[in-house]
Amino acid sequence: MGDIFIQYPSSLLARVLKGRYFRLTSPLEAKKAYSPSFGWQSIMAAKPLLQQGLRKTIGAGTITQIWSDPWILDIPARPARPLNRANNHDPLLKVNTLIRGDSRSWDLPLIRYLIHPDDIPLILGMRPIRNSIPDGYVWSHTTTGDPQISTCQIDASWIDHGPSSATSFCKNTPYPDTCFHSLKLSISINISPNILSFLLQTLETALSEAGKLTDLLSSAENLVEGQRGSLQDCKDLHHITSSSLKRSLSKIQDGSYDSRKLADARAYLSAALTNKNTCLEGLESASGPLKPKLVTSFDTTYKHVSNSLSALSKQRKASNMKTGGKNRRLLGLFPDWVTQKDRRFLEDSGDGYDNNGEYDPSEILVVAADGTGNFTTINEAISFAPDMSNERVLIYIREGVYDENVEIPINKTNIVLIGDGSDVTFVTGNRSVGDGWTTFRSATLAVSGEGFLARDITITNTAGPEKHQAVALRVNADFVALYRCVIDGYQDTLYTHSFRQFYRECDIYGTIDYIFGNAAAMFQGCNIVSKLPMPGQFTVVTAQSRDSPDEVTGISMQNCSILATEELHNSSNEVKSYLGRPWREYSRTVVMESFIDEFIDGSGWTKWTGGEGLDTLYYGEYNNNGPGSETIKRVNWSGYHIMGYEDAFKFTATEFITGDGWLGSTSFPYDNGI
Repeated sequence: MGDIFIQYPSSLLARVLKGRYFRLTSPLEAKKAYSPSFGWQSIMAAKPLLQQGLRKTIGAGTITQIWSDPWILDIPARPARPLNRANNHDPLLKVNTLIRGDSRSWDLPLIRYLIHPDDIPLILGMRPIRNSIPDGYVWSHTTTGDPQISTCQIDASWIDHGPSSATSFCKNTPYPDTCFHSLKLSISINISPNILSFLLQTLETALSEAGKLTDLLSSAENLVEGQRGSLQDCKDLHHITSSSLKRSLSKIQDGSYDSRKLADARAYLSAALTNKNTCLEGLESASGPLKPKLVTSFDTTYKHVSNSLSALSKQRKASNMKTGGKNRRLLGLFPDWVTQKDRRFLEDSGDGYDNNGEYDPSEILVVAADGTGNFTTINEAISFAPDMSNERVLIYIREGVYDENVEIPINKTNIVLIGDGSDVTFVTGNRSVGDGWTTFRSATLAVSGEGFLARDITITNTAGPEKHQAVALRVNADFVALYRCVIDGYQDTLYTHSFRQFYRECDIYGTIDYIFGNAAAMFQGCNIVSKLPMPGQFTVVTAQSRDSPDEVTGISMQNCSILATEELHNSSNEVKSYLGRPWREYSRTVVMESFIDEFIDGSGWTKWTGGEGLDTLYYGEYNNNGPGSETIKRVNWSGYHIMGYEDAFKFTATEFITGDGWLGSTSFPYDNGI
């Protein structure tokens, strides 16, 4: 009942009790009263539980204190963390300090100066209401403040607005016992639960377990690595998972009927599950007394993540299927944030930077191997770029060979790398599993920062086929796009690890599984080129690793050309070549409206060692052409499909990677239909 005073302070009951028990303060700060009624005693007994679930809402921001009030959207809600705890900061600083008075928007430069980077996305995900509305409290499980969580506007086909059985909810999840255990709190405090409340509680439990795993990873320094970088891989990936869980919670709470926000949450949770698999693969060869406890903690945490994604996937997905043809979005339709100078620079990077002083060096960072730019290495420019940027950070890389392993970390958002052309700007490295690195850590260019773009660059791993897995490009960040790039290697060339990715008019070279991972990855107008492998090997284009039917991931190729180098073409009678094989049980890959050359075997697809997943995978082909596109001899697995229009449309840029919501901001062309 205590929530009544917060939600309805002017109600008759609230005013009567205020006059007796908390006349000069708030109900949350009320002290023990002399001879209180039984009703007031029960309300005060429940106050600690109520306080645990409350979060401050930001209106004018004049009441909420930045460093002491629970206003950050976390589990539980908490104050903001300072950028540097050693710095002195005003303990009474109010949130309105962080809000621009003219526009009622966040003052991003000041936030970056004061607030820890991990808290910045959580703040930017909130919106100050109005200057005239005072700060208040909200029940942290909802944006409305209703502890029953029944007013969240989710599709009625998914949410039962009356009480729902935890047993029936959990029996449809991958781990029913784990699910039911996580819902005991919801049942015990009698909040008239429905499916949404169960989902939120499951997510909160996942967040809590993720926090324990973070602490465990920080104390795992005595773990003996079998491969270089495996422990750091786990730390980095789990950091991304924690962020993804928080963002998922926020999207679901604020999602209402917004299908795009729910699609974002599915993408975040799918990426989190991929992170678990990658970490455990790296830990297989590790040793030490902490390893069993670490593996157990991963298992516990990610069971809750799996259950959350499973429940969220029961929400009916909206379809925007059109009956018309393709609608091509052309280069040059720029969003408002792109300046005129930057538009001309993005439209044709090959004309050169020094064009009568056309471009202001203060707006674009320049990397030049010969020392004529702002930096001589790409990593120096990345390090210099601002953290958590909401605007594009343009980095122009002049022609030359840059022999460095480049990393775009999670805090370097919206980085844009622009080369002089894929024939003159090269980024090269030679890490490999054969030399002791994890596959994840072997990448020449590793992208973890959201919003990354690249064009007119060659990215290559020169380790060679005898070194086995050796990644040229790894992407584990959301809303990433590449245009007119070359990605060259042998085994495991392009690691489409996680989140949503787009590749347009790129040339991708390799031998075995050279496009692999568990992102939602869209390829349009690309040349996919298989190279001659080592003796006794065959070539495989894709190895997609979807691990659950709930994951919104896969590989979609549209209007591409699947080709062989001349060397492989001349050996095609001795070397078998395939479109793909299932790395994991629910592997998903489709090829649409593409040219397939004759070197591809008539069966089209091949098994993974052991032959698992042939009934649960989804491999599809639609309206392809070329001598290798004939489907009469294709595999007869139940998971293989010759798709119709409706099935194929699900794998277009619009549907598969929610492309209409973000590809327009890249300035790259794309097709949004069949």
